[in-house]
Amino acid sequence: MRALYIGRFQPYHLGHHAVIAQIASEVDEVIICIGSAQRSHELENPFTAGERYLMISKSLRDDDIFNFYIVPVLDVNRNAIWVSHVESLIPPVDVVYTNNSLIERLFEERGYKVHVPLLFNRKEYSGSEIRKRMLNQENWKVLVPEAVTEVIEEIDGLSRMLDLRRCDT
Repeated sequence: MRALYIGRFQPYHLGHHAVIAQIASEVDEVIICIGSAQRSHELENPFTAGERYLMISKSLRDDDIFNFYIVPVLDVNRNAIWVSHVESLIPPVDVVYTNNSLIERLFEERGYKVHVPLLFNRKEYSGSEIRKRMLNQENWKVLVPEAVTEVIEEIDGLSRMLDLRRCDT
């Protein structure tokens, strides 16, 4: 069985990691779509698709999870064709996992079986909370896998975030 999981992963965090680890233990393969892949260098979308790819792949491999594929997906900004756009980029899937009600509805309308995975400490494990902590120079590293910290440090992501905030004001 092959599953699909979609997220922006800005950045990839322990909540994402727990969900994907659970899904990977239940299926043969997990297709992970990096949504809004064209977005980067913005306060809400600071990381490139390639950087997010590294965050995800290194984190999963560090936990000996190898039954995944990562596919960047660009926005098409038309809900009526979005699922077919995703389908054109991935192999066939048996089930879609999402906590996004719009994604759930769009895939159900196309006949997919959709599961809503359990959320793991959603209040803290959210991209917006992590980005807020980064901007306030608070402890954000406890909310992400070690590999994500390494990638963000390698690309000097904290400085990028602070520069983006300066440019935004």
